[in-house]
Amino acid sequence: MEDNNMDFTTGSIFRKLSGFMLPILGALVLQTMYGAVDILVVGWFGTDESISAVSTGSSLINMIVFILSGLAMGVTVLMGRYIGEGKKEHIGRVIGGAILTFFAIALVLTIVLVCFAPGLASLMQAPPAAHDKTVLYIRICGGGIVFIIGYNLVSSIFRGMGNSRMPLLFVGIACIINVFADLLFVAVFHWDIAGAALATVMAQAVSLILSVWMCRKIELPFKFSKSDICLSSEVKKFVLLGLPIAFQELLTQISFMCLLAFINGMGSTEAIRLASSSGYGIANKITAIIMLVPSALMQSMSSFIAQNVGAGKERRAQKAMGYGMLLGGTIGIVMTAAAFFGGQALSSLFTDNVAYQMKAAEYLQGFSLEAIVTSILFSFIGYYNGHNQTMFVMLQGMAQSFLVRLPMAYIMSQKMQDSLVYIGAAAPTATVFGILINFIYFLFYSKKELDKA
Repeated sequence: MEDNNMDFTTGSIFRKLSGFMLPILGALVLQTMYGAVDILVVGWFGTDESISAVSTGSSLINMIVFILSGLAMGVTVLMGRYIGEGKKEHIGRVIGGAILTFFAIALVLTIVLVCFAPGLASLMQAPPAAHDKTVLYIRICGGGIVFIIGYNLVSSIFRGMGNSRMPLLFVGIACIINVFADLLFVAVFHWDIAGAALATVMAQAVSLILSVWMCRKIELPFKFSKSDICLSSEVKKFVLLGLPIAFQELLTQISFMCLLAFINGMGSTEAIRLASSSGYGIANKITAIIMLVPSALMQSMSSFIAQNVGAGKERRAQKAMGYGMLLGGTIGIVMTAAAFFGGQALSSLFTDNVAYQMKAAEYLQGFSLEAIVTSILFSFIGYYNGHNQTMFVMLQGMAQSFLVRLPMAYIMSQKMQDSLVYIGAAAPTATVFGILINFIYFLFYSKKELDKA
């Protein structure tokens, strides 16, 4: 393999896993910052309606991107598997099929987002005062959705090659362009919501063009030509791998919407209901940061495991999973302590309203253990993704959401109307349930894989 850093089948597991994971974590951090820039700039130089429009419109676009990123995970895993097996001749067809598939999806989404933006804005319950601006934001982002989807696909391809540094570079450049474009379009040209949307699309377009140019300049560890862009048998393989992950992401987004609905109905007085809703919104910003490490761990683990499974190194794959749990869990201890003991201090970074801070701190106390247990769960999921067991991953995710997280959250929202501690605890409770399912399955599945190896 041309770059030994992309070969996960030899060398120190901890060094290679952490070295691959850190750029992915950096990219996720930058993406989180990227998503906040539009709201911050519009908040400084726009109107209250524009803030709501960006928040609502970007939620819809982000949901689409998250779901398609799950589908793209099938490309990442399949590439890693072929690299581990030494079957590089198949990788060109995988990438070519992915380009054709995701381009077709992007065209359909462009039509849907542009033509049906008013209905989508209503479905997202955009406030009446911000409805028209939300429609404009969705239409502009919809017109450039091909760039947004294309960038995320190229990042998945690089991760499948074992290269996590290039996606970090691309998202870093996109962040810089987005900041300057936002300031230029919104603060200087006063294009308001249209400027924020155009900045997002332009940043993603430049990042995509740069990534494609880079692919043409560097020496790839496989052959790729225009003839590979076709509907080959490889398309069915990565779709079957990625669809369960994409479907699980869809269910996760739906479960979060349900949770928000539960919390919006909590509180024995109107003041407590408002504080609970706002406090949860603030807590969500903090939990998104807490979940960056487990998310980076799962993405890196999937590629790492896939290569070793392809190379027939099952014991090394299992050791990698253990290292992932140790690495993520250790960082998670720090995150848990910060969320449990410092929830109000963290919340004060977002608001000076003490009532909102207290509600956010309540939710974070209940949620805090999630920082540790999710690292364990996501290491399991990365292991199963790398083994092409994405259907099991989807089923266990459904079990967590619909057997534990949502029922517990609903019951706590009814029984403990004035406290968010217990509804926050629904997340780690469901995760522990998921760990139990994954561990039991691992006892049987790992023995079978070792016997095969």
